[in-house]
Amino acid sequence: MSSLVQLHTTLGWWVAGATGLVGLWGVALAISRRPPGRAFHSMVGTVIAAMTGQVLLGLLALNLATTRAPGSQHIFYGVLVLFTFAFAYIYRETLRRRPGLYVGLLLLFVMGLGIRGIQTFGGSF
Repeated sequence: MSSLVQLHTTLGWWVAGATGLVGLWGVALAISRRPPGRAFHSMVGTVIAAMTGQVLLGLLALNLATTRAPGSQHIFYGVLVLFTFAFAYIYRETLRRRPGLYVGLLLLFVMGLGIRGIQTFGGSF
């Protein structure tokens, strides 16, 4: 397995886990009715960049790898992560109304897409 594929494989669980933890942090802030601070917003940016980078790393690995094909479902979930971030950007004003709750739920959804993408490696529709 090439080092690029190994990096994509290893980072997948870490990035999905970090995204989920920041999502839970946002929901906890909403439940406790505390406004998200600078640290929360910094971590949101970090996990969004990490998840986007993970998808782009997967696309690069797909183009350069000669090993086993990831399958159409794995690719589908990666593309769906990018579409989710695109729609979140379009609806950013709505997300600002209750950032802890809405961004937290968004990140939990993206974490689920990431985990589902990992689980469907090699599967096709």
